[in-house]
Amino acid sequence: MKLKYSNKINKIRTVALALVFAGMIIMYIGLLFKSYEWVMVLFMFLGLIAIVLSTIIYFWIGMLSTKAVQVVCPECGKPTKVLGRVDACMFCQQPLTLDPNLEGEDFDEKYNSKKYWKEQQKKSNEQ
Repeated sequence: MKLKYSNKINKIRTVALALVFAGMIIMYIGLLFKSYEWVMVLFMFLGLIAIVLSTIIYFWIGMLSTKAVQVVCPECGKPTKVLGRVDACMFCQQPLTLDPNLEGEDFDEKYNSKKYWKEQQKKSNEQ
């Protein structure tokens, strides 16, 4: 069974989209409490917070996306954006890396962690 990888930008956009829908659902739940105005207002406010949070996330990922390195996927030939050392193609989910030391290695998102690289450097200094 082939592992399914996902692009980081797409993951964050999915979270933001889910927040938009969650905010709307929370607001609709608030409409069920029309007789209790304070409960309705509370649900409307919580829904609004979820939608505002999704707007902030969309803005943040948009700014992050402009700084991402754009590469051409060797599998599908389409241009895709890569965040970090390893990422996946936005279209075909092919694992991609910008680090020549990681070419041929199994795909693992731990390679994007600073903690992992500090541990690796510490191990190599000890040897």
